[in-house]
Amino acid sequence: MGGEEDDDDEDEEDALVGVVISRMPPPSSIKKEFLKKWLVGLKALSNSRSSSTSKKEMSVLERKKAIKLSADVAMASLKNGTTSWSRALIQNASKDGNNRTLLKSMLGSEYDKKLRIGSTTTSIMCSKGIRNTTVLRRSCGLRRARKISKDQRVRAGLMAKRLVKKRTQVLRSLVPGGEYMDEYSLFEETLDYIMSLRAQVDVMRRLANASAFSSKS
Repeated sequence: MGGEEDDDDEDEEDALVGVVISRMPPPSSIKKEFLKKWLVGLKALSNSRSSSTSKKEMSVLERKKAIKLSADVAMASLKNGTTSWSRALIQNASKDGNNRTLLKSMLGSEYDKKLRIGSTTTSIMCSKGIRNTTVLRRSCGLRRARKISKDQRVRAGLMAKRLVKKRTQVLRSLVPGGEYMDEYSLFEETLDYIMSLRAQVDVMRRLANASAFSSKS
């Protein structure tokens, strides 16, 4: 009986994947892989809730956070450790012991490997970030010293730097692991992170639309 139920679940998931993918113009292999990974996470969440004695105690907010976490982990896992933000995201998620069952279900045999890579990379990024910040401060100081010819120019330069600094701080708070990145790496990682988020949002929207369509029919 258990085997038949598992087969039915897999058939339903495959059918749902097919519906969503058919509505993706044009087809995207990244989105397909993300959807498959995310469905693994959603199934793991469903199984953990059904086996938990505190099933009724899970609030709507907690369910939303769990679903978002599974989507983020699915998105990060597709990078295969090639970006700093993806490694930082998985590393941060693993710090909460409640997330480890979900991470193991989604990452499989790569779970321990990705955690080791994420931990090592965070340490390296931290030391590099400190050194690069020092170099940038020195270079900015030299440029300032050479250009103190007019008060207005100095004020304009200071205002511009403050604005850049504030916006950089915002980026650091938004991108996973951003606090350890130098400016160049931060902007590069931000662009990659935004592209991944766009793909994630697109798949989530299409999955929601497909679910709504299926419930009406």
